[in-house]
Amino acid sequence: VRAAGTLGYPVALKATAPHLRHRPDLGSVRLDLTDEAGLRRAHRELDALLGGAAQAELVVQRMAPRGVDTVIAATVDPAVGAILSFGLAGAPAELLGDTAHRLVPATDQDVAGLIREVRAAPLLFGWRGAEAVDTGALEELLLRVSQLVDDVPEIASVDLEPVVVAPHGLAILGARVRVAPLPVRSDLGPRAMSTL
Repeated sequence: VRAAGTLGYPVALKATAPHLRHRPDLGSVRLDLTDEAGLRRAHRELDALLGGAAQAELVVQRMAPRGVDTVIAATVDPAVGAILSFGLAGAPAELLGDTAHRLVPATDQDVAGLIREVRAAPLLFGWRGAEAVDTGALEELLLRVSQLVDDVPEIASVDLEPVVVAPHGLAILGARVRVAPLPVRSDLGPRAMSTL
């Protein structure tokens, strides 16, 4: 309640246990809590759902703007270097493997194509009368992640999930960055794709 008072309502109450993260289908998230009574009720519900161990595993967050949930990732492949990935968040995208990829460093044309390549891209552009989201902000974030991975070779991976892209701006709700020692390279030249 103190955290919600500091952040300001509305807030979200979420379980932080690793097996519950990004799994709203398990009921471990309560959204749009507009007052103390609603927050306390949500806490009791989650406490009962999680078997009474919820107190150490709950977090209060300010509500993010409504929009389309997306996933941005960058990983380093030993054969080709860093790869930037984009897709929409959620089970359908995961099940269908609806993710697009580009090599780092990515250009503005690369990231514009990246977000349009996934099959679910119409959701970003106002599908069935919905308001289009801020693809300019999304493209800017993709360029920044690409630049970060290119500038800091110790970064082995970046995972931003979910990134909620709203009609105006976006919010990164989850971020993980893995840092590792630089891999030993046996070649002396720059990485390049070869065509066969």
